[in-house]
Amino acid sequence: MKNISFRNDVLPLKNELFRLALRITLNKAEAEDVVQETMIKVWNRRDTWAEIESMEAFCLTVCRNLALDKAKRMDNNSQTLDAANDARADSSSAADPERQAVLADSVSLVRRLMDSLPEKQRSVMQLRDIEGKSYKDIAEVMNISQDQVKVTLFRARQAIRQKYIKTERYGL
Repeated sequence: MKNISFRNDVLPLKNELFRLALRITLNKAEAEDVVQETMIKVWNRRDTWAEIESMEAFCLTVCRNLALDKAKRMDNNSQTLDAANDARADSSSAADPERQAVLADSVSLVRRLMDSLPEKQRSVMQLRDIEGKSYKDIAEVMNISQDQVKVTLFRARQAIRQKYIKTERYGL
């Protein structure tokens, strides 16, 4: 029997859950609501925690499902992430202001392109490329096979690459 603590095993996941919810809902306030609902649902299932193989995968699955439900209800596919989050630039990799501006524009473009992907591709990219999850964990969270995760990730990256090149060639 596993000894799972809400404080030590579930609460530390809140930032990761927020990033996943934000990537799906594309709305900061909605993502915060999704994380709160996720925490409540996980807490209410505390009597079955011993049966859960991976608490992290369980929490991510609940969060994803709630975020999908909220996104469908709100029909907010046309919204994008906050502009403040788009313009993050690492000063150590960009020594001069011009380089920082180009880097910030590139990051912003990639984020907008990710936002334009279908939800399944967005979620897989978020979990793999941003959160660093394994294919196995993503497959469990998304309820698909590991091969499907790899194919979906490949297609998402390919779509981003093609759109990025097209945009860079012809401008915005």
